Order: sequence, then C-alpha cells, then structure tokens
Amino acid sequence: MHFFLHLKMKILVFLISFMWVILGVFGANGNSSGGSNRTKNVNIGALFTYNSVIGRSAMPAILAAVEDVNSDTTILKNTKLNLIMQDTNCSGFVETIEAMQLTGREVVAAIGPQSSGIAHVISHVVNELHVPLLSFGATDPTLSSLQYPYFLRTTTSDYFQMYAIADLVSYFGWREVVAIFVDDDYGRNGISILGDALAKKRAKISYKAAFTPGGPESDIDNLLVGVNLLESRVFIVHVNPDSGLSIFSTAKRLGMMSASYVWIATDWLPSLLDSSYRIEPNTADLIQGVIALRHHTTDSDLKTRFSSKWESLKNKEIIKFNSYALYAYDSVWLLARALDVLFNSIDAITFSVDPRLRDMNESVLHLQSLRIFDQGPKLLQILTSTNFTGVTGQIQFDSEKNLIHPAYDILNIGGSGYRRLGYWSNYSGFSIVPPDTLYIKPPNTSASRQNLYSAIWPGETTKIPKGWVFPNNGKHLRIAVPYRVSFLDVVTKDKEPLGVKGYCIVNCFAALCCSAPIYLIRRWSKTPSYNDLVSNVAENKYDAAIGDVTITTSRTRIVDFTQPFMDSGLVVVAPVKQTKSSPWAFLKPYSWQMWGVTGIFFLLVGAVVCILEYRTNTEFRIFRFRFSTMFFSHRENTVSALGRLVLLLWLFLVLIINSSYTASLTSILTVQQLTSRIQGIDTLISSSDPIGVQDGSFAYNYLRDELSIAESRLHVLKTQDEYVDALQGGGVAAIVSELPYVELFLASSKCQFSIVGPQFTKSGWGFVSILYY
Repeated sequence: MHFFLHLKMKILVFLISFMWVILGVFGANGNSSGGSNRTKNVNIGALFTYNSVIGRSAMPAILAAVEDVNSDTTILKNTKLNLIMQDTNCSGFVETIEAMQLTGREVVAAIGPQSSGIAHVISHVVNELHVPLLSFGATDPTLSSLQYPYFLRTTTSDYFQMYAIADLVSYFGWREVVAIFVDDDYGRNGISILGDALAKKRAKISYKAAFTPGGPESDIDNLLVGVNLLESRVFIVHVNPDSGLSIFSTAKRLGMMSASYVWIATDWLPSLLDSSYRIEPNTADLIQGVIALRHHTTDSDLKTRFSSKWESLKNKEIIKFNSYALYAYDSVWLLARALDVLFNSIDAITFSVDPRLRDMNESVLHLQSLRIFDQGPKLLQILTSTNFTGVTGQIQFDSEKNLIHPAYDILNIGGSGYRRLGYWSNYSGFSIVPPDTLYIKPPNTSASRQNLYSAIWPGETTKIPKGWVFPNNGKHLRIAVPYRVSFLDVVTKDKEPLGVKGYCIVNCFAALCCSAPIYLIRRWSKTPSYNDLVSNVAENKYDAAIGDVTITTSRTRIVDFTQPFMDSGLVVVAPVKQTKSSPWAFLKPYSWQMWGVTGIFFLLVGAVVCILEYRTNTEFRIFRFRFSTMFFSHRENTVSALGRLVLLLWLFLVLIINSSYTASLTSILTVQQLTSRIQGIDTLISSSDPIGVQDGSFAYNYLRDELSIAESRLHVLKTQDEYVDALQGGGVAAIVSELPYVELFLASSKCQFSIVGPQFTKSGWGFVSILYY
C-alpha cells in the first residue's frame, strides 16, 4: 500500500511539474519574508468549485468574511487578508493543480476544498509545506487528524451524521437498510461508518448500491430497478447535491415514492433546498415524505445579522444560503483570529525552500517556488485551541480536531416545504428542543427521553412503514404442510389465499410471518408419516415444514426445530363407565380396613379414659362417652390431667376423620363417577390388549421401540370416528396419543372416554428447518 501511494505521489508530482511549466505559474511573494514589525498583507487561499451547490453558497460567504475582517479594527489591526481563490471546476486533477498554485504563492492557510476526495490528495501536499487546510465541505470521516495533521475540518464530520441515521433507523424499529451512494471517497467512507453504526444498533446494511459520479441516468435506472427487487424498503441516499435529485426523479418514475417506502437523505438534500428561495413544485413532487438531516446551527444574533447582510450582497448567485456558507464564513474568521494571535507573538512570517527540492535536477527547478511555511506548526496549534462564537455557534475543537457538539436538524419534506421533526446530537440523542439548551444539563440518551414529532411518509401516510416487503427476487421457501383428515382444528387445507388454516397456521406461523419477512410457497406432504416428512426436509426436498410436528430426540439429529410453541406428551385414553350410587354409599368414603382401625381406636380411647377417670370421677359413664365423643356431644367432665390429654388428642383425630369423611361422601354423592379397568400405561404394558395409535404419529415407534410392545398389538387409527368405534366396539382397549389431540377428542366425546393415568412423555410441537452444521 505504501509503495503504490509513493508511486502515485511521484506520478502526481511529475504531472504537476509538467502542467506548471506549461501554465508558467510562479510564486508571487505577497507576504513579507522578514524584517517588518507587522505584516501588512497576508495571503490566504480558497479552493472550491464555483459552479456547484456548495460553491455558489460558499463564495459570497468567504468574500463577505474577508471584507468583514479587513474592515474590523479590533482584529489583525494593520494587516489585511489577501484572498486568492481558485476554481477547481469539479475536476480532481485540476483541483490538485490549483492547490499547487496556491501553495506556490506563499499562502499561510487555505479555505477548502469542498471535495473529500481532493482533500485526501491535497492534504499530503500541505502536510509537507506546513500550510493549514481549513475545509468547510470535506466531511469524509477518514480525513483523520492523525494521518493528515494539517487538515482541519471546520464543519461536522459525516461520522456523526451516520450515527444519527443509525439512531433514526433504530428509533423507528427497522433492522435492514439499502445504502445508495456515490462511488468515491465521500460516499464509500461515509457508508462504511454507517455500517459500523448500524451494527451497534443490531441493524445492518443489506445491500450497498454504488454508482459512478457523473455517470449516465441509465446507470441510476438499473441501480434502482435492482434495489426495488430487494426485501428492504429503507433507502439511505448519500450522494452529491449537484446530482442527487436524479435519484428521486428516477425513483418517482419507477413508483418507488409511494407508501411502504422509506427514504432518508443526508445533508446534501437540505443544502440543495436551502439554496433556493422556495422549493419548486416539480422538485417538491419528487421528494414528498423524505426524511433529511441538516447541519444544526445555533439561532443567534450573529446568524440573523449574517442573513441580513446576505440580502445586500451583490456578488451572490443564489437568493438564500445553506449551512456550508455559514461554515465557510466562520472558517475565515477562525483563521483571522488565529493569525491575530500569531502576529502578536512573532515579528514576521517567513517561508523557506525544502532542501529536498533544492537538490532536484534542472527539469523541476520551478518546484522550488513551493515554500515551507515556517510558522505553520504554531499557527496550526493556535487554530486548534481557538474558541469563539461564530454564526454557526461555538467554534471549538476536541482532541481529534472535530468541532464539539455535533448536531443535526431532522427534517421531513412535505407539501411545498419541510418541517422539523426534532434534533439529534451526540450529547442527548433525539429531542424536540434545540440541543443548545441541553448542553447545560447532564447528558441523557435513555430511550424514554428520545422524542421526535410524527412524520408524514411517502404516500401521504402517518403510519410508520414496516421497512420491508416480500422480495421479488428472493428465494421462495418450499414449506411442507401435513395434510390431515383428522383434527382439522390443528392444520388443514383452506380456500383462503394462504391455502391453509388451523391453530398451527393462524395462531403460530402467521404471527411469525408478521414479525419476519417470509414468503410462503406451500407444498402439501402426501405422506401420513411425520418421520417421512422430517426426512424430506433433511433431504432438502423442502426448506421447512410447519404444523404439528413433535420434537423428538431422533428427529433433532437430522433437522433443526424452532422453540416449542405447544407442550405435548403421550397419554392413555380409555372408555369409562358411570358408577351408580347405592344405599350403602355412606360406607364408600372409607375402606373396611379404615373402618376397622377407627372402631378399634374408638373402643381403646374410651377404655383408657375410663381407667384414668374411674376412681376420681363418679359421674363418668364410659359407654355413653365412647359414642358421644364421635359427635363432640359428651357431657362428662374429665378430672385427671392424663385423661384430659388423651381426650384432647382423640378429639383432634376425630375432627380430621369427620372432615375427611364428609368431603369424600359429598364427592361421591354429587360428582359423576367414571371407572375404567385401564389405569395407565403400566396396565397396557403388562396386558395383551390391543392399543390404538394415531396414523403418522411418533407414538407407534415409541411404543414399539422404547416400551417393547409387540407390533401386532398396535392398531393404526386415522379419524376421530375410528377412535370412537375402536374404543366402543372393543377393537382396542385404549388409545395412546398426544395430549393436544386427546383434549380435542375428549371435547366431543360426551364423557364416554377419559385420560387414565399420568402423562408419561414430555415433548412439544415445533416447526422444522434444514439443519446446518
């Protein structure tokens, strides 16, 4: 990389040298090179494209700033700024030549360039010549102070703009975006930062659509047709203001400015719109519902006076100005204040020849006109430490040479203008009050404090678009659905557009489709076996299977399952008989063993109490006492302490016996009693009775392989009517099936059948997909 960069610089120097000879550009020593107490004239350069959206706004601002500085007696005193402007004509090569011409005229600093790509090249030159470069328009985040120490950005870096967009995407709940950008340093590097910012918000750029700067409109047509086939409907447009509207013109023609689309434009769009007195109807029609970010500049008296001064300027080509004009104006004042401090600490500014140029051969001796600014390092230090209030707000740099308090206005294009939805700053995030008022408060970026006004989206709707659609070029998922003839409430065919219905579809899969972009192509599975259905997915005959597929250990080895959406497990269903009540029902709450034990204790306690009370209590009658304690109606008073203790324990036990008996007898007399000779799975295993299983269910293999039940005992049943006939007609003693099916079956069986015994397996239903290792 360093080799190619070095080679590129050598070729660049050769081309510049060649052009320099042809143009005959030699240094004009406008600055004093020593001796005087105060330099009377100091050269500063300005490098930008005159005929551009940014240039037409920046030129009058720079000229006005130089005029204001030269007429202000409180700054620079007897020193005047001599402005040398160069038009780059939107050409990278020409801009490089112009920059070399500027540095050959002993400028102490340069305002510009507006192009990020040219700033990368020129920064190498000014680094060698120690000439600070104050750029009001190069927003590329990779123009770092570490690599380009003499590059000083006097506007907000796109690093912060991309994080503002990422916060905006997260605020509205979108997860994927499509980035449309110009394929140069400005576009590529800005979108790269956007990708990093979105990743921190658990979002991503699903597709990067780049187009060549200055390319034909057919390229834009092809690009937008391609992105319109994608799933995401959130488009981030990061292009140059001079050609950006062609994106929306093509999008409008392709029907991409309608409902369900989201368009977010970076600061290029407000820069274009702010340069006009009003938005032209044809232009406004192209960008209805677009969200755009604009550099936030503080409303102040200075800004108001600048606006008034703009009205009286004669050399302006546009009626209004954009934010870049304000940054260009402040850039001149920043340089003037720094030079004033510099001149107060030195006698004069000086330039010297680079020894490396002195040793070059005669063919490039003219390069000796490129002089090193001796006071450049000191001027750079003063610039980065300057702190004053300009028309854009507070001008102060942080440790990375970025302006402090970066902020943006969030605009919504609608009607014949736009309205402000709120503000974004890296200090407080989104707010509906200007961020300038929040800087005096502690920073708070909590989700509850993030607020914006509601927006009007393309299609004139206030409903927030979901941000995605089913892709026209996406892969169609081959989803298998089991075709059931029983338990239609679970899953079955339907005449509706979806083609299927049932709990697994409507309540589960449809909810999944609402939260994730899935396009359903149905493929009905004609096999009744769920094992075969799972095997078909594993063999890539289908991409997935939805329905009542039970998650088992053997199946998870070949396919992947979703989390269970329904608890399931095997239970036993058997016919039951109703037990009629008899006159002797009062004896049923207790078995004969319980009645015997109760009678023995009844007699024993009576005898013990009689023995303890007989000698001291003449009124004690043991036989009546024995019967009366059962009903808590005894009248005898116990005298002895042991008698009272025994009686207390006995009465407590009698209370429990009475309560239990009463509850059991009430249940027997009021609740219908159902009985079955099958008591659960253990009864079936130990018997030789036939067992019914559902057609296609895993229960067949489970009973045969896991419980070692003979295959001859297992009878496959398909419909619920077959369930009833088999159980009532004696075809099977019981049916083993999954709990959800059994609950549906019992709901219509009128208590003829019941679950006997506990559930003896634990599993669940899930959707099936191909297993990726």
